[in-house]
Amino acid sequence: MVDHKARELKLGIWAMAVTAFLWSSAGLFIKVIDWHPFAIAGMRSLVSSLVVLAWLKKPHIHWSPAQVGAALAQAATMLLFVAANKTTTAANAILLQYIGPVFTAIIGAWLLKERARWEHWVAFIFVAGGMVLLFMDKIGGGRLLGNVLALCSGLTFSFCYVLLRKQKDASPLESMLLAHWFTAAIGLAVTLFLPLPVFTWKAAGAIAMLGIFQVGLAAILFAAAIKRITAVTANLVAVIEPVFNPVWVFLALGERPGIHAVIGGAIIIAAVTGASIISARRPSNA
Repeated sequence: MVDHKARELKLGIWAMAVTAFLWSSAGLFIKVIDWHPFAIAGMRSLVSSLVVLAWLKKPHIHWSPAQVGAALAQAATMLLFVAANKTTTAANAILLQYIGPVFTAIIGAWLLKERARWEHWVAFIFVAGGMVLLFMDKIGGGRLLGNVLALCSGLTFSFCYVLLRKQKDASPLESMLLAHWFTAAIGLAVTLFLPLPVFTWKAAGAIAMLGIFQVGLAAILFAAAIKRITAVTANLVAVIEPVFNPVWVFLALGERPGIHAVIGGAIIIAAVTGASIISARRPSNA
């Protein structure tokens, strides 16, 4: 029994790490799409909803508070993050969103009775330092509205983690399906009041990659992970997402990351890995 629980926990951590890797590819593909962010968000979610629907085949949507709440929280996160990127620096948006693990620890203790362990709190401190180093050359004052929107996206994402985890004995993937339907509806509705996006095969290919892999496959893995690990662990592992961004840029453009980014990324990965190993080795009855 203990070995089975340990395997499930490790599987959940790996699923979340791959999810973060897929999420990190957003910037690479979005750069080649000359559309308004709401058009990108809407089309990406429309495609990803088809991927999730194909996986589920017969989704069980029962409109429970946890199911709908997680969907609304995830949709709000995607839309707030898009809006934040339009009104503050990209670095500020990412940094402020990834204050999320602290929110998740507090909300999770309240709604799930899942307390953050000492290794999580230590990791939070090192992750914060690593994030500052990772974005040292890009952090700016930004605009207050954009910074507030980014902070709100971190809060809504925390609620998403917690409410998905609340469905650990059911199927949290239906919440992700609803989230993408909500996001597609809102994003494409907003697009109707904007200049129509210019269709090119390059843009269509990038949208397909975003919808199928960056959020579609990621949603399936995210739902699998959250059934196996606590909300705070999932959110903590997810902070490795921005560490992969310089890797994508290097592979696509040959642009080498600076020394601060390398050190910051190493600190984040070490902190997340250390906390995950300690949690994985903790007795299941602790």
